[in-house]
Amino acid sequence: MSLILNYNENISKKLVQEFDLKNSMAAPKVKKVVVNMGIGALRDNKDEQEKISQELGQIVGQKPSFRKTTQSIAGFGTRRGQIVGVAATLRGKRMYDFLEKLFNIVLPRVRDFRGVKRTAFDNSGNYTLGIPEHSIFPEVDLAKTNKTYGFEITIVTNCDKEKSLRLLESLGMPFVKEEN
Repeated sequence: MSLILNYNENISKKLVQEFDLKNSMAAPKVKKVVVNMGIGALRDNKDEQEKISQELGQIVGQKPSFRKTTQSIAGFGTRRGQIVGVAATLRGKRMYDFLEKLFNIVLPRVRDFRGVKRTAFDNSGNYTLGIPEHSIFPEVDLAKTNKTYGFEITIVTNCDKEKSLRLLESLGMPFVKEEN
């Protein structure tokens, strides 16, 4: 059963009962997933920017957009309008497909993986996860990649920290086991 069907048929109803919510529309849910990759020193190299964009596009399943600076900062050596990152916002079926791949295939491939931290929630209940190497995704061809890049994944929810944690656990996110 796919993650989106499992959420719609089982998880949302279970969470409504667990948190004693009056309306099923108030159930905790994932609104979007934002995948963000900074390109750092490659901000002047157009060919490498396109290559990074294509690789991130293969990972997320849609074409990412380039992110530009809004102001010049001399300390960082950036000028206004210069490309400094690549990002993709996933919603709907693509979002659930990406989360399913992340939870079941990608995270278990990380060396010495024991689970993700439970403390990476912000005050709005959103979870941010850093991935040190993009090469752990099965879509990346290691023969064509000469350098690895890190990026971050932000899972945006519509609820507070406690409900968000329970939602992500129900969806199958592999958190670190709690010690009693």
